[in-house]
Amino acid sequence: MLINDKSVALGFMAGFTGDDIAELMKGFGCGVDLIRVEEGFSRINVKLKSGEETEINGQGPIITAEDIGKLYEKLDGLAAEDILVISGSVPGSLPRDVYERIMQRLEGKGIRIVVDAEKDLLVGTLRCRPWLVKPNERELGDIYGVTLRTQDEVIPYAKKLQEDGARNVLISMAGEGAVFISENGDVLRSPAPEGTLVNSVGAGDSMVAGFISGYLETGGYREAFRMGIAAGSASAFSPDLATRPEVEALLQTF
Repeated sequence: MLINDKSVALGFMAGFTGDDIAELMKGFGCGVDLIRVEEGFSRINVKLKSGEETEINGQGPIITAEDIGKLYEKLDGLAAEDILVISGSVPGSLPRDVYERIMQRLEGKGIRIVVDAEKDLLVGTLRCRPWLVKPNERELGDIYGVTLRTQDEVIPYAKKLQEDGARNVLISMAGEGAVFISENGDVLRSPAPEGTLVNSVGAGDSMVAGFISGYLETGGYREAFRMGIAAGSASAFSPDLATRPEVEALLQTF
């Protein structure tokens, strides 16, 4: 989440892996306000890179009702103009509608909420009118039961997400670029910047971060869209998450 222009990682941590995650986040310069839970470990995810990428995701910790209550208490501290990013899958010990519950709890406070999740997790939040949603073209197609390959095919379904409640819609399409539909009705398209795919892990998250950064720095959706594409692509072209200089260098090429 983003509070007073400072990024803060919020969520749950457990075991030695949770400690490592917290230290890594601090090393990135990100604030950390994680809730320690007692049973289990923060999961270890393995990414195998060869001709295709394969992922093996471990089991996360057990999160209790008391833990969830602590999360809600922290979220209650958010104020108008703060940005909350809700992303990823939900541990089995959490209710499947937890994202929706969070948004309902924060309703009316003027908090800009970004949702980057798949299928039911994303769809359930639409009635709460998230500020931004960011599925990729496969996830968008899964929501509506279609196969989407081109930007022309994506745009009508991105607009349908708006009709269903999303204010702004950002669709990442890997080598096919990206599409953005703003709450003002603007439709923005971009091809993918030129470069060699090295690692797609974290590219979508980088796009969200870049979009938010671009929006906060310029106040405009067009520049936010460009910064999002540059950040996502720069991470995809790097063995690790891209640095800001790498993102800014790529931004000058398209």
